[in-house]
Amino acid sequence: MTVHDVAVLADFRQPGGASAAVAAEVHAQAEAGLSTVLIHVPDARAHDGFGFRPRISDLIRDGAATLARDDRPVAARLLVVRRPWTRPADLSVRAERTVLVVGRPPVEPAVYEQARRWFGAEAAWAPTSPQAREQLLRVAPGVRVTTTDWHEIIDVAHWWRDRDGFVADEPVVGLRGPFPVDLGDLRVRWFGDSSPFPHWEMVPFGAELPGEFLRTLDFLVDFQQTFSRSALESMAAGVPVIVGEHLRPFLGGAALYSSPGRVAGLVREVYADPDRYRGVVGRAREFAERHHGHRSHLARLARYGIRPRLNLPGPRRSARPLIAPPRRLLMVGDDDAKVSTAIARRLPSDLAAVIAAGAPGAALAHAEGFLTERLPSRAALGVTEARWNRLAYDRLNHLVEVHAPEVVAVDGVPFEGLARLARERADLVWVWVRRALPPRHPGAEWDDVHVLEPGEFAALAVADEARAHRVDPITLFDPGELSAPEAARAELGLGDGPLALVSPGVPPGIAERLERHGFRVVRDEPPSRCLRAFDLTVSGAGYDAFHERLAYGIPTVFVPGRDGQQRARFADAAGVALTVEDPEPDELEEVLEAAVRPEVRAALTRRCAELTFGNGALAAATWLSGLRARVRS
Repeated sequence: MTVHDVAVLADFRQPGGASAAVAAEVHAQAEAGLSTVLIHVPDARAHDGFGFRPRISDLIRDGAATLARDDRPVAARLLVVRRPWTRPADLSVRAERTVLVVGRPPVEPAVYEQARRWFGAEAAWAPTSPQAREQLLRVAPGVRVTTTDWHEIIDVAHWWRDRDGFVADEPVVGLRGPFPVDLGDLRVRWFGDSSPFPHWEMVPFGAELPGEFLRTLDFLVDFQQTFSRSALESMAAGVPVIVGEHLRPFLGGAALYSSPGRVAGLVREVYADPDRYRGVVGRAREFAERHHGHRSHLARLARYGIRPRLNLPGPRRSARPLIAPPRRLLMVGDDDAKVSTAIARRLPSDLAAVIAAGAPGAALAHAEGFLTERLPSRAALGVTEARWNRLAYDRLNHLVEVHAPEVVAVDGVPFEGLARLARERADLVWVWVRRALPPRHPGAEWDDVHVLEPGEFAALAVADEARAHRVDPITLFDPGELSAPEAARAELGLGDGPLALVSPGVPPGIAERLERHGFRVVRDEPPSRCLRAFDLTVSGAGYDAFHERLAYGIPTVFVPGRDGQQRARFADAAGVALTVEDPEPDELEEVLEAAVRPEVRAALTRRCAELTFGNGALAAATWLSGLRARVRS
């Protein structure tokens, strides 16, 4: 008898999100080489006139799943029950593990007792959201519940559409679900059976597919009590979603928040600020990919011992085949190349990054799987500045000839040899990846290049030309990608007890003081994904270290050099880090005395969690990927 990896028990005639959720999970399983069997159980309360939803029929026709037969038993490693109050009368189902997925927990106690008899006492209830978990624990406190939510997933590459601008010369707002407030003279498209206001454009169910509907919108308003699938689809499609404040702790900067009465004003406000609009779009897409993409489902299955049989690529940004892409982006990174690598990790699959950097940056980019080219620094070669500029010009000119990039992005302050090449190769699109804080301007020869500006947490205001495309601060990893403290310590070969990371270049004496306070000190800079291994870090305030520590909530004492003083002062004033500007013994000892106290470190972590900046790497990658087409048009 065939033992399938996953069996899904549901009524496959259910419309809307129910069938979409099943289809997304089966697609993710098929991509990973996992087998799925569908067990159809008609719900007596459902309408008998419906057949299988098209999404489900497509799965069976395309071979992504098989349909169980009533006359044959079913065996699976994991049984996923989508309607826990129904079970086939005659079909024999045997599974190693069972989860009962529920978005709206039944309130009748008899349902839970019946599910226990049908599926066994070891079957665990899996709520789809924090709200569903809260309700489940309230109405059925004695049942077994999974430790994590069974969140919905989505294929972001299928939904995503690059947009050059707004849909029309006025904002277009889409509405799904109940909404009681008239939005005045805004253009509104209502997706449903009847429109509450006669001047709204009604789109009956079935008249347009959800993706078609979203392509006609600039905003989607969704005031359901839980995070709905329609909101997730909107975020994946690049349409900002407006939700209630109760979802802010869950969605963070990936959505816009309002009460119903303030929606019209918020729409006009964001419509008038394209940079803010693009920022929300980028954060929403990243949220959807990171927390609700196919890989999040495969990670969930791995907790049940079911792992992919295929070596999957990284998160997909395009539905195109993953072949050697014809488009190239040459990224000239600084010595560390963290910003360049962070952007490269999030480029669409039809655009390949080639990263040219010094030894540390080239090693990082190579470890992340990118084509790298060495660009030795002047110090590494030990030559004069004039000689190094000639060598750098020759090296970069060779790379342009070999890789034929359509865009060249230069991270950091451009040097004379590169500026010369830009003057000679005006056929290429040149981008300066420029920090918001000084030093900023290398010279007049770069006045005509495009400017991509990674945000600076410490830059309160930027009085500069409007041509700069600004994104949130860029970090290599998102907070959710970091290893948990225990896993990070295991990877680094560190044991228990207080651990402090003292970065290279920090003035001497700090490590010894921390050791006297009972900390074990690590002096080698670890991979960024392992930063949560440490209870405390002492670091300079360069761009990468500064924003990583704050974004990841790592308690930190900054000891800035000349280029990081403004950052460190601002972080200290904002209460997100401690700072030692003058490492004299008295000041140093006073700051470290505070930093070693657990309550102080806990307060710094809490304050970091209140920061509003997200990771601008995806927004930067999205902007760069469409730049050549926009320039040509």
